[in-house]
Amino acid sequence: MISNFPFSSLRAFDAAVRHRNFSAAGNELGVSQSAISQHVKSLEEWLGQNLLVRGARESHPTAEGQQLALAVSEGLGRISEVCTRLRDKTRNERTITISCLPGFAFTWLFPRLLRFDLTYPDLSISVATDTGQQPFTATGADVGIRYGLGDYPGLKVELLMQEKLFPVCSPSLLTKPKPLKTGSDLSGITLIQNENLNFGVNNPTWEFWAEQCGITLPTNLRKRRLGQSNMVVQAAIEGVGMALGREPLVIDALCNGRLVRPFEEITTSPLSYWLVRRPNTNSSGKVEEFLSWIRTEVAEQPDIPN
Repeated sequence: MISNFPFSSLRAFDAAVRHRNFSAAGNELGVSQSAISQHVKSLEEWLGQNLLVRGARESHPTAEGQQLALAVSEGLGRISEVCTRLRDKTRNERTITISCLPGFAFTWLFPRLLRFDLTYPDLSISVATDTGQQPFTATGADVGIRYGLGDYPGLKVELLMQEKLFPVCSPSLLTKPKPLKTGSDLSGITLIQNENLNFGVNNPTWEFWAEQCGITLPTNLRKRRLGQSNMVVQAAIEGVGMALGREPLVIDALCNGRLVRPFEEITTSPLSYWLVRRPNTNSSGKVEEFLSWIRTEVAEQPDIPN
């Protein structure tokens, strides 16, 4: 290695050749046009060769300059490639990518991630949300959290938590002149539900809850359909109407009083939450730490308030 090798001048020369203009090269590197010119001049003096033919608006490399420019471009490109790979390797070793539905991410996972950060400060979570309409492929994610029946062929599947169903609403809805005591009192109340559940007869609907709890719903129900479960929860909090609460998605709002349960009837949903992973991959330490943490979060989740 030459002790006085002019790395900064080579970088300035490379930018000058690519842009064919000292001013544009200076803008790229965050220095002045004169600084680029001085770097190129210093490099020419160091080599004893003219590298650029300077023009009023453009500069062009000489034959020797073109030869050096090609070598510098290849060298810097290779260095950039290696540095990117090394940075990605470090990032991948410190990052856990979780794939889950937006509603679950916003209402359950995100509020708990601060505790993960405090417990594992050397790791970070990257959450990739999707609608769950397509089969989970485990591509680009270390762990998937899926909502359904648990039928994910070819993947390693573990039950994360089951789901209870019960009506929820804003406390303000209970101040209406007409009291809400039974399911028959729902006449005239807007019932909010998720329109993007695609499990057929297994959808956790108002009708499913009523049938399982032996309740007869009024025939003149007024319904409001929303596209995501977190929107359903937020609409109930805002007093738009009454939502069929799915336990993990409403437990925090129930515990802090933003939502209440007007009726006592609870039933178990036919759908659950599942941890899904590649079958042929031994879990790394970071994944095992995440799995241990999320299992603990589920185990410590509070009971449904009365």
